Amino acid sequence: MGKTLFQKVWDVHTVAKLPNGQTQLFIATHYIHEVTSPQAFGMLRDLKLPVMFPERTFATVDHIVPTTSLAEPFADPVAQSMISELRKNCRDNGIKFFDTVTGEQGIVHIVGPEQGITQPGMTIVCGDSHTATHGAFGAVAFGIGTSQVRNVLATQTLAFSPLKVRRINVNGALGKGVGAKDVALHLIRLLGVDGGLGFAHEYGGSVFDNFSMDERMTVCNMAIEGGARVGYVNPDETTFAYLKNRNFAPKGEAWDAAVARWKSFASDPDCHYDDVVNVDAADIAPTVTWGITPAQNIPANGIFPNPDEMAPADAATAREAYAYMKFTPGTPVAGTPINVAFIGSCTNGRLTDFVAAAEFLKGKKVAKGVKALAVPGSQIVAKKCAELGIDEIFRAAGFEWRLAGCSMCLAMNADKLSGDQICASTSNRNFKGRQGSPSGRTLLMSPLMVAAASVAGTVVDCRDVL
Repeated sequence: MGKTLFQKVWDVHTVAKLPNGQTQLFIATHYIHEVTSPQAFGMLRDLKLPVMFPERTFATVDHIVPTTSLAEPFADPVAQSMISELRKNCRDNGIKFFDTVTGEQGIVHIVGPEQGITQPGMTIVCGDSHTATHGAFGAVAFGIGTSQVRNVLATQTLAFSPLKVRRINVNGALGKGVGAKDVALHLIRLLGVDGGLGFAHEYGGSVFDNFSMDERMTVCNMAIEGGARVGYVNPDETTFAYLKNRNFAPKGEAWDAAVARWKSFASDPDCHYDDVVNVDAADIAPTVTWGITPAQNIPANGIFPNPDEMAPADAATAREAYAYMKFTPGTPVAGTPINVAFIGSCTNGRLTDFVAAAEFLKGKKVAKGVKALAVPGSQIVAKKCAELGIDEIFRAAGFEWRLAGCSMCLAMNADKLSGDQICASTSNRNFKGRQGSPSGRTLLMSPLMVAAASVAGTVVDCRDVL
């Protein structure tokens, strides 16, 4: 019997089977940023241990970096302290750092792929929950905690339990206005926020075959929101075309050898899956969240669901969500007023995300009273947007075009909601207080849906305004 990509990558990187059933796994690539790495480096210093393979670790600054000005010292002394500490740790240990002055800084899950560091067949970890993003390239990628960051720095290995593999097929044609974010939210609603626990999700079918790498990254990014530690797509010609000629990609004869090896990691036709889910693309609509988990979402032309018609556990979470969100069951989600529109994050901060929104925004204006932010996921994305005039389209529409960073997704910098503002957001989480205000309310949706909402001043079904 054949093997899945997950099994193949796991086997290649297995150092040892541990007595507790876990695997000591060699980590091919390690990404770090300013939030979860300082304590890890501190622990290394206390233990008098060096970084074992500094050439396998790559750093950037993203969570705390301001998006209005990179002049230092930063207005936030904590942010300044964190970037200074990251610089020192990288300098002292010989680690490649995509600093703010390089023109290559940005969100870690955007920088790695655009540099060609993320490649098929790798094991990849980062002290960030959305590391599954890199699985779009046919890698086994997952988030880790600070003590595990220390372990990888010190040993380039990690103790980890093997996962079951669920194949998710999405076949058919997506309808008008439906994109990768809608696919991700639909799958989370279908399977639940805990549906992926213990699983790696392998995404496939005609929809993923036709997706660009940016779109594949969007869905893999949100695998963790459905409980799956890992989400991946088998590498194919789309993958190889994306990686070719990137800074860290193999060159010349090494490129041909790499492609041949990468192809070998794809799941075999006769492999065994622990579960298979089939989804009809025609069932997926432009989607918007209404609650406090990504699974609490409905089609943009739907109505807020009634907790009385849900299973008891779901009903309890729904009532908690309604108390927080201040919405009324039975009313349409379309027409819900928004105060803020945010396009960015590691989920939807790539070039194609801004292109899609700009195509809609051209010649239109943001509604009066709506604060609209566009935050490129990296300095390279920002440069490409400038070359195409996309930034000017956003500015003309009334958006604030910001510098690269995580921004309002996690709101660890100055970009925050205030009070109980409602934000139409392309980010990945709608948890209570996620965007910087203890009472702020987040509605997750696609870049196109956010653009449409910014112009209307309310949630709209983008199919009605395209």
